[in-house]
Amino acid sequence: MKKSAFIILFLVLQCNSALLCAQTEPGEIKLDTDQFQELFYESLLQKGIENYDKAIVALDKANKLKPNDAAVYYELGKNYLALKEYKSAYNYFENATKIDPKNKWFWIGMYDVSYETKNFTQGISVINKLIEFDPKYKEDLTSLYMGTNQYEKALALIQELDEAYGKTDRRELYKSQILSEGKFQNNEISNLEGLIVKNPQEESNYISLIFLYSKNNEETKAFETVKKLEKAIPNSEWAQVSLFKNYLDSNDAPKAIKAMNIVLASAKIDSKIKHRILNEFLIFTDKNPQYSPDLEKAVGYFENDKSVDVAKEIGKFFHAKKQWEKAIMYYEKSVSNAVSDVVETHLLLLQAHTEQKQFDAVANKALELVETFPTQPQFYYYAGLANNELQQFKKAKDFLEMGMDYVVDNKELEINFNIQLGEAYNGLGDFKKKDLFFAKANQLLKEKK
Repeated sequence: MKKSAFIILFLVLQCNSALLCAQTEPGEIKLDTDQFQELFYESLLQKGIENYDKAIVALDKANKLKPNDAAVYYELGKNYLALKEYKSAYNYFENATKIDPKNKWFWIGMYDVSYETKNFTQGISVINKLIEFDPKYKEDLTSLYMGTNQYEKALALIQELDEAYGKTDRRELYKSQILSEGKFQNNEISNLEGLIVKNPQEESNYISLIFLYSKNNEETKAFETVKKLEKAIPNSEWAQVSLFKNYLDSNDAPKAIKAMNIVLASAKIDSKIKHRILNEFLIFTDKNPQYSPDLEKAVGYFENDKSVDVAKEIGKFFHAKKQWEKAIMYYEKSVSNAVSDVVETHLLLLQAHTEQKQFDAVANKALELVETFPTQPQFYYYAGLANNELQQFKKAKDFLEMGMDYVVDNKELEINFNIQLGEAYNGLGDFKKKDLFFAKANQLLKEKK
């Protein structure tokens, strides 16, 4: 509606001008003016219902009545743009700017054509005119510099806009793309160093500089920047990420643990970074078991993390190292949190108890699991194995015979079932069936080879 009001006002002014300059009779002037207005409004009507060809016909007639009218050229440009006749559209928008270079919308028309045709070089020329109307068009200029691979100009403009308006995700993405080419990194390092001096309380500049130094394997400079960050912003959570690593490398466990706990409790820091820090502390704790309680506390920060079952993964770590008690503790944490596949976790837990020869625990847990997961044959197997070890051979036989019905396409599990059934019947004194199941197990072992 605002555009329509502008056009009407423009036409009124043009008509007043025509009344002053024309050399024709008053009646003829009124006739031409009325015809011009009728044709112009007809073009707007036809454009509104997407009859662009008819709109152009009306505008061409209006142009003959009043040549070189900026509003007519602008409307012609819009209709040709709608028809994707880009060359004609651009020419009419350009003609409008020559008549009235102070009208922003005429330049926007030229920019729209440049955008549609992906003529970024042409777009740069136009956008520089639009920046005179509104500096915020520099955002578009940044994209055009990226599109034409003018990375130095883009980086300089990004730095200017960051300082003037603050950072945006799009500019940060552009900057990351530019800095992936090493030759621009020194410029950005200098820029960040300058920004830190200018505004020492802006945390993001330190973080970006630490990242660049680390990427260039300049660990000493990265750590120096971390120390500057810690001094300038003592409560910075990000500073603790790098400080944790450095404290750990220097074997300063108390400071490393303090830094780790700050990071793990932070809502700002990405979960991937937290997982990496926990993993590094896990390896450290494996060599320094006196800090196991601190590891257990650290795992507690991940109780609500649905992306990774941290307790289970740590259980597997100790499982692989045959540290069964620790594995059991973390598997039980995982089961209580119920973050991931509890069937797998229960099987790992039963195996860890079995390795510890804790057969009462295996028998009790397996019984609960058979009731909860009645079609999972592995739980019947562990129930049978545990009861055999406890010399409860009748119970073992019953569990194993029930579970065997659920074994499908798992030869290794079938072999184990037959071995345990052989053991159960041996314990019951039925040596004929003992020999039968051991023979089945041997046959399956030969087939497996």
